[in-house]
Amino acid sequence: MNRLFRSTAVVSGMTMISRIMGYLRDMVLAVTFGAGASTDAFFVAFRIPNFLRRLFAEGAFNQAFVPVFAEFREKRGREALRDLLDHTAGTLMTVVTVVTLIGVLAAPLLIWVFAPGLATQEEGRQDLAAQMLRITFPYLLFISLTAMAAGILNSIGRFAVPAFTPVFLNLSLIVAALWLAPMFAEPIVALAWGVFIAGALQLAFQIPFLLRAGLLPRPRFRRAHEGVRRIVKLMLPAILGTSVVQINLLVDTLIASFLVAGSISWLYFGDRFVELPLALFGIAIGTVILPRLARQYNLADPAAFNRTLDWALRLAMLVALPSMVGLVVLAVPILATLIQYQAFTQFDTYMSAMALAAYALGLPGFILIKVLAPGFFARQDTKTPVKIAIIAMLWNMVLNAAFVLPWYLSGTPGAHAGLALATSASAYINAGLLYRGLIREGIYQPGPGLRRLRLGLPLGLAAMIGVLVWLSPEFGQWTDWSIRTRLQALTGLILAGTATLAATLWLAGLRPHHLLLHEPQTSADR
Repeated sequence: MNRLFRSTAVVSGMTMISRIMGYLRDMVLAVTFGAGASTDAFFVAFRIPNFLRRLFAEGAFNQAFVPVFAEFREKRGREALRDLLDHTAGTLMTVVTVVTLIGVLAAPLLIWVFAPGLATQEEGRQDLAAQMLRITFPYLLFISLTAMAAGILNSIGRFAVPAFTPVFLNLSLIVAALWLAPMFAEPIVALAWGVFIAGALQLAFQIPFLLRAGLLPRPRFRRAHEGVRRIVKLMLPAILGTSVVQINLLVDTLIASFLVAGSISWLYFGDRFVELPLALFGIAIGTVILPRLARQYNLADPAAFNRTLDWALRLAMLVALPSMVGLVVLAVPILATLIQYQAFTQFDTYMSAMALAAYALGLPGFILIKVLAPGFFARQDTKTPVKIAIIAMLWNMVLNAAFVLPWYLSGTPGAHAGLALATSASAYINAGLLYRGLIREGIYQPGPGLRRLRLGLPLGLAAMIGVLVWLSPEFGQWTDWSIRTRLQALTGLILAGTATLAATLWLAGLRPHHLLLHEPQTSADR
């Protein structure tokens, strides 16, 4: 099997385990706490450090760290590489510790800035959110160091461990909801402690694997370290460039805090179900190709660089568009089957389904950003993506006003879905500009495989939509069924849609080997 395809399959497989646990987690949270002012407060308290995690850790830091790591590994030798790791870890720990202390001390102010509308909901919700933010904020420190460990392991081809690590967050929140919550006067606070514990567990889990590889950093701090300066230089613009979707989600949270109670929770549950294909394919593909692209760039092999990007785009489109169709058409059945029980009502399902469908419409854009951005970052170009990100973010603000304000003023329920729709539209703007930039700079030219996919995929999607719409029961039927019947019906619909798509693509001439990366092995593969 093609090495790049195999690595992506490993990451996707481990991510699938994590996401299944994530859905179990969300089911437990929905059934236990429902969607209301208290859950809104928790999601705000979790989203702020989680947003900063994407900036400091999974987003900008890894995009800047991995190319420099690859260069030191290829050209500088092991001692220089270890020195880079030690000083990078020391700098990261120092900076994030300061940010964490500021976040803990300024929690009430941060809640007021990011979710001012909580003050208009139930009395004390803003104070509750600030209390939970103080508990969750240290998660940023733990998870930033965890992300550095993951970057090291990914760079040496150890993809499975970092991909499995998020399971500990899901397990911690499930335990907190089921067993710790009854011990607290305000049960929702137990979830904040679950986040704190999860951060420590995720970091501890990766340390033995770094030791085994002989790459466990010994944190040191020196301002003049050349490699660290280069990482910081690449990282600062990348903070915005790789995290525009998260910034848009925070803007959504701020606006949603002024909408009807439950809006933040409905957006959260809608976003969570879109995160599955995004993580399984978009993040997995981006994670795997970045080290490879960085090595190919350092080896001055533009042809191999182009083939890697072309393969990533083929695979991304093959999974993104069918996933979008499935999530839009099956939004209500998915939510009714997985989380509509006890505290989570039929109305919550309907409202969350609106958010899910709106976010799902942008799924191809979200995935393309994850796949296209490494084409710039591997070449240590962070300026171009940041310019594009600013344009997309400004468009998101304009579209928020265009979609949400008329909806809100009309008094019709569902204004929160306008926020999700604006985020989706801005993702396409971001991805489109990234793609155009790669073409214009001569970095990428589409290969025959991508053109073949463009011909067969629209037919497959049309057939898939027809089958799903034809077979889907009415909304009211789902709520009348038992959980077993719901699961059987949903599974049947997913299998029918997938089989229809696969059969149509086969008839259109697409074969599994078209997804492999055909090129002779080079030193970039080893």
